[in-house]
Amino acid sequence: MSAQRIFMLGATGTIGQATVRALLKRGHEVVCFVRPRSGVGARMDALACERLLPGAQLRFGEVCDAASLAQEGFRGERFDAWVSCLASRSGTPADAWAIDHRAHVQALAEVQRAGVKKVVLLSAICVQKPQLAFQQAKLRFEQALIKSDLDYSIVRPTAFFKSLSGQVERVRRGQPYLLFGDGALTACKPISDTDLADYLADCIDLRERSRRILPIGGPGPALTPRQQGELLFAAFGLTPIFRQVPVALMDAIIGVLATLGHALPSLAAKAELARIGRYYATESMLVLNPGTGRYDAAATPSTGTQTLGAFFADLARGAVALPERGDHAVF
Repeated sequence: MSAQRIFMLGATGTIGQATVRALLKRGHEVVCFVRPRSGVGARMDALACERLLPGAQLRFGEVCDAASLAQEGFRGERFDAWVSCLASRSGTPADAWAIDHRAHVQALAEVQRAGVKKVVLLSAICVQKPQLAFQQAKLRFEQALIKSDLDYSIVRPTAFFKSLSGQVERVRRGQPYLLFGDGALTACKPISDTDLADYLADCIDLRERSRRILPIGGPGPALTPRQQGELLFAAFGLTPIFRQVPVALMDAIIGVLATLGHALPSLAAKAELARIGRYYATESMLVLNPGTGRYDAAATPSTGTQTLGAFFADLARGAVALPERGDHAVF
């Protein structure tokens, strides 16, 4: 494994931070291009970003601005690889097409000028069944990357621990764990930030991951939402209490918001967020068999050692902090 010079996007997100640490641990030089104000709610200034990413070189600018990306990011320098953990915060159409597609297309042009040979892209497993704007935007860029002459690894992870932590405070307060339907409509193989970061970092050097789309989950069997809830109650030493929410209720909410959204754009955005929530409530984050149209846990690869149950146990005893979910709280 040789040290390489890596240009990094999306470094201030939780997975981005973990990936920067994994790359530095492997001896790579990491240059991160970040916004002057980053993080949830743009609360982090340049100094906070530097404290967040020790050991990495930070450059500040606007990722959606091609001139800023070229002049303040790449600066006409050479790089060996590009790693992107950049993703739209909300998933709404304007945000998705600006970040998940256009910003990446602009970066791809700069990457080619910078002499980059290897690209590692963090995508999402849900692009297998693209029904939402952010999925279509991600998929469109995936296709552009595949058509380029660059070596690529497109990593499509299943559910993150952060995205499955939305009901921790409810359970801690003794409230029921909410389930859509019977809680067995979907399943996923949860993966931790650290395990996913190691997988992404290793894509730089592993030839068997070159020019491939790589679905990946964490260790252990696939878990349904009901099983996830049971793990959470067990972590806090509580008797499980579930409350079932009919999917039809979410459909009704989407219908009302979509109708009102014709007059009020803010409600149209909320309707899209509700559609995203419905998608995650009704579609598994596993490999989709195109022949049968069914999700296949056995065909979904696993990596790493950190389990969701252990993560919940760490949360319960205060060993780790509850992840800040920001716009992803709608999920």
